[in-house]
Amino acid sequence: MDNQYKGFLEEVKGIAESTNHIIPAHRSAAAKGYSISGIPFEEQLMIWDYVWNNGQSFWVRIHAFFFLERYMKKAEHHKILWDTSIAWQEKVADWSFCDSLAKINTRVLETLPEEVYPVLQAWNTHPDLWKRRQSVVSLLYFSRTKKKYLPYGQIEVLVRKLLDDAEYYVQKGVGWTLREMHTVYPVETMEFLKRNIAQIKPIAFTIAIEKMSAVEKEVLKAGRKKS
Repeated sequence: MDNQYKGFLEEVKGIAESTNHIIPAHRSAAAKGYSISGIPFEEQLMIWDYVWNNGQSFWVRIHAFFFLERYMKKAEHHKILWDTSIAWQEKVADWSFCDSLAKINTRVLETLPEEVYPVLQAWNTHPDLWKRRQSVVSLLYFSRTKKKYLPYGQIEVLVRKLLDDAEYYVQKGVGWTLREMHTVYPVETMEFLKRNIAQIKPIAFTIAIEKMSAVEKEVLKAGRKKS
């Protein structure tokens, strides 16, 4: 079995090394399939898990993410995808893979909120900055990709707890989520921003107001200047 897994890892390395280092090129390569593409999903997942945990480059490991991504639209796979994402989060050490898994997590959150949300709550105060970032980015990801949203209060409480977080990438995650919150819950989010205007870090504030109207931006900037 180990030889099979190692052999497949070498196959993926070969694909990664012969492909231009841009995401669209790797997506196209992945779409052509692999030597294991015909075997059952669960068996493929075990092999891709090996690739995720043993791949030494971003371009090898991104193919493992593409495998999960292909199955995220099927609700019957969401439980196993979520369990896999939790495990894979342990190997996350940069924003790109953190946000890639958030794309999976936010879809599963729609179907299994009772399983996903408590984990995000636990990650919200975790020493690992990538788990703290994940705890908010997974809530909405890009809200346009979602059909169902958590109640405003469940989102707001996790964002609020990270307003004072010192990590740059956590603050970018806070800003991202505030921006998407405003799309989904505009009235409530504007009130939140006004109440906490002095506490919101500069990078989070800049991202949070990106998609707002000019009038909304001026209102918040004026409030920030006063504070």
